[in-house]
Amino acid sequence: MFTAPVSTRPHTGHAYLDTVAGRREVLAFAHRGGAYHPEIDGLENTLAAFKHAVALGYRYLETDVHVTRDGMVLAFHDRVLDRVTDQRGEIASLTYAEVRQALVGGREEVPTLARLFEEFPDALFNIDLKADGAVAALAELIDTHDAWDRVLVGSFSPRRLTRFRELTAHRVPTSAHPLEVLAFRFLPSGRLADLVTRGRVAALQVPHRRGPWPLTNAGLVRRAHAAGKHVHVWTIDDADEMRELLDLGVDGLFTDRTDTLRDVLVERGQWMDQRRDHA
Repeated sequence: MFTAPVSTRPHTGHAYLDTVAGRREVLAFAHRGGAYHPEIDGLENTLAAFKHAVALGYRYLETDVHVTRDGMVLAFHDRVLDRVTDQRGEIASLTYAEVRQALVGGREEVPTLARLFEEFPDALFNIDLKADGAVAALAELIDTHDAWDRVLVGSFSPRRLTRFRELTAHRVPTSAHPLEVLAFRFLPSGRLADLVTRGRVAALQVPHRRGPWPLTNAGLVRRAHAAGKHVHVWTIDDADEMRELLDLGVDGLFTDRTDTLRDVLVERGQWMDQRRDHA
């Protein structure tokens, strides 16, 4: 078995992340349930996709959220139904009853986030806020389900993320928005970046590269770890690229190819079999 370089995870103070604190295992995120796994191709963000990921041993499930006109929080990536379902229309302008008529891949309903919370009681969710209207609705749903330690929330929108942090009184761990990422990437120390970002960041969730330029490198990982933050990289489907990032010491990887990531982590002795560890 391949022996990975020694790398242990920082203690963040958030139960969601600290399941691997001080250990070599890596958080494996099933991106939209593992959208490009051959067995579930075309069924992203569906109950079938998430069941498939959980059956493989994944505990960390990534999804996006939008909200319907009548306030239902949905696990769905796009603003409109058109790309992945047999219906058309903007989710924010439709009622939940109307959205329920749409089938992903011609067979699966668009799930509510509440349904996912209930269907997978042992799962942890990484949630991307995709719409302004979803911010308050998500905060309320987390409170209703007492899911404070079951979610990590992020957004590309500083405005949405700031509002979510305010509504949840910073009880929910959040990932850095793009301006906060820049602080950790370019300031000389992680502690300074943590000071500048007011201690609001639990994890940096970033791409490997932006165009030809590497965003995730050894310096970023070192600064984040010095400040007690995780580094998670999205969305990585190539085995060699996974190995390259794992050699840097990143703490988590998002993937659409849940089979490939699992195989790489098992090969390196860094797979956390979540069915065993959380039985």
